[in-house]
Amino acid sequence: MLPPSLSQPLRRLWTLESFAYSLRVFIALTGTVILCWWRNDMSSLIPLFLGIIASALAETDDHWRDRLRALLVTLCCFTVASLAVELLFDKPGWFALGLALATFAMTMLGAVNQRYATIASATLILAIYTMISLEHRSTPALGDVWREPALLVAGAAWYGAISVAWCALFSRQPLKLSLARVFRELGRYLALKSALFEPLRDLDVEERRLALARQNGRVVEALNQAKEMIFRRLQGARGSGKLDRYLQLYFIAQDIHERASSTHYPYGELTEAFFHHDVLFRAQRLLDQQGQACRALASSLLLNRAFEHARSERALEDLNASLAHLEEQDRPEWRSLLPFLSALADNLATLEQCLARASNPETMASRADMALYDRTPHGARDVGERILDQLTPRSAVFRHAVRLTVTLLVGYGVLHLIHPTQGYWILLTSLFVCRPSFGATRRFLKQRILGTVVGLVGGWAVITLFPAASIQTAIAVLAGVAFFALRGRRYLLATASITLMVLCCFNQVGDGFGLIWPRLFDTLLGAGIAGLAVLLILPDWQGRRLHHQAAATLEASRAYLVAIIDQYRHGKRDDLGYRLARRNAHNADAELSTLLGNVLQEPEFFRRDADIGLRFLLHSHTLLNYLSALGAHRDERATLFDGSLEAAAEAIEASLGKLANGLSTREPVSEDDEALSIGLASLDTKPASDEPPLLRTQLALIGQQLMPLRQAAARLDHSGESENVGLHPES
Repeated sequence: MLPPSLSQPLRRLWTLESFAYSLRVFIALTGTVILCWWRNDMSSLIPLFLGIIASALAETDDHWRDRLRALLVTLCCFTVASLAVELLFDKPGWFALGLALATFAMTMLGAVNQRYATIASATLILAIYTMISLEHRSTPALGDVWREPALLVAGAAWYGAISVAWCALFSRQPLKLSLARVFRELGRYLALKSALFEPLRDLDVEERRLALARQNGRVVEALNQAKEMIFRRLQGARGSGKLDRYLQLYFIAQDIHERASSTHYPYGELTEAFFHHDVLFRAQRLLDQQGQACRALASSLLLNRAFEHARSERALEDLNASLAHLEEQDRPEWRSLLPFLSALADNLATLEQCLARASNPETMASRADMALYDRTPHGARDVGERILDQLTPRSAVFRHAVRLTVTLLVGYGVLHLIHPTQGYWILLTSLFVCRPSFGATRRFLKQRILGTVVGLVGGWAVITLFPAASIQTAIAVLAGVAFFALRGRRYLLATASITLMVLCCFNQVGDGFGLIWPRLFDTLLGAGIAGLAVLLILPDWQGRRLHHQAAATLEASRAYLVAIIDQYRHGKRDDLGYRLARRNAHNADAELSTLLGNVLQEPEFFRRDADIGLRFLLHSHTLLNYLSALGAHRDERATLFDGSLEAAAEAIEASLGKLANGLSTREPVSEDDEALSIGLASLDTKPASDEPPLLRTQLALIGQQLMPLRQAAARLDHSGESENVGLHPES
């Protein structure tokens, strides 16, 4: 039993995503140091450390049995790669051929899924670590061919064993961390959504909607990560009470997301009508409190505490009281708007019910359909088909594979041309810096160079001020741990940490001072080669893909609308088909937001369409909000859906399909759509008595949103045509 002053900080450390990862690395590095000291064999420290780092970089999140299988595959890949480097090290021609084939093949494996991509990338890293370790020995003779590969793979196996054991002992912790991240991101989304209800006449709604669209991308990413984690653990384990609890929480998060992303009416008009009433302030406060409740749910999930959302419950009561007061006044100018406020209040009340269910998901009745869509490959045939589908210059994976292959070959050629000291750091720098997009490459290039400079200065200070080997080794261990703790969010500091670790380790078996200038020179050279490769070799300018992603976004929204309307025809059911259509629509919206973020980092010539793209994102995300509101209010029973509603829905679906096809094929997009206008005009007919009051209005709002979408699409298509005069669109 620990005192509260100590136990509370430890519990909070346990809730950090990087803590367990860093602790495993600390155990592995510390154990290796102890072993090398005990055997008086500090020369083995460097390859063992490098093997641990490569294995940690190859770690995938799975059930412990799947992680064990992945570890065995990883060790086989590491063994083959390390032996191949050792055998071909003094044969430059064969080495260059092997390097090219391995780089291209390993990068193309990333087309299968993230697990394959992670293992393949780590294998390339370990191959270069082998080169660095062999060059440091300066005598890579065949008489000792097994030594370096054995040490590297031993270090990898040591960390892998710790990782598998950790996964078996704490199998639920990654799930908790992942779901907590989902609810934290939902909390931020709700806080941004609440800002739209701020009763200000000069409110910059467009800027706030763009911020909301970007945050939606982070929510979708968190949901996708959580879904994959749950799915991998549910395989063969369905019926487990704890796993079913996490699955229910995931479904609750999906429901909250659909409710939170709903838009029922243009907020500007509501602000004008109710500027002197507190109803919008009450709605804003409720959304903000529900966002805080989501963040509290994340904390309670990690700390195993009871979840309370009393504040949001009281805020809901206040909103309902404010709405009742409005209805009692019965003012004629408000009558047409009150149904939308009621729909908003009903939506937020349902969101509050989702939060209430989240406090005790075990008591919830199981859904009729709790299936999750399986995106994992099954067998060698699926793997082969996914790779073959990407073997085209139009594929971003293929282009990156070619670019990275040429980058490493050029680096290898430069290495033999100028024979720099410790020249294989050139290849390692190029491998880390060369990214699929220009924006990411530029960002990592800057951070890699600056981090290396900081690390070298820090390393020089450490080995100067602390000449004792024991202190330098301890600092090396801490620096290695810091690398894994920081690499996800602070890459500059992570690079500085790994550079410090390298200097301290190399100083144990040689002259660390002699490595400072070569490491700086090699980093600059490797970063320069990677930067030029991204500029010159099959450059993948994201600005030229805007029309493709815009088309995919509209097509996904069209499919989502079809799934929603089908539920209005036949009754509400949260089956896999509906949830998949909803998730695909949000995924496409998030991908468009991410692509635009990359476009904004490209050279000015290639981001000329960024403003048009942001305008398109604004309208497409608003369209998705209107669709979400339509989906959130699906009725449990089958509803009369014919006549004017049928005509309007078919016109909207057809318009979305034509607009998506026009953008995809680069055909001229008209800013007018006569068929859509006729379909929307049919909504002016008198509604049926049992027709949902919200349905007609939401269809009208969706149809009206298509007009500015067509205008933005027409500008995007026209700009793309003028840009590509004399240029291939995928060049």
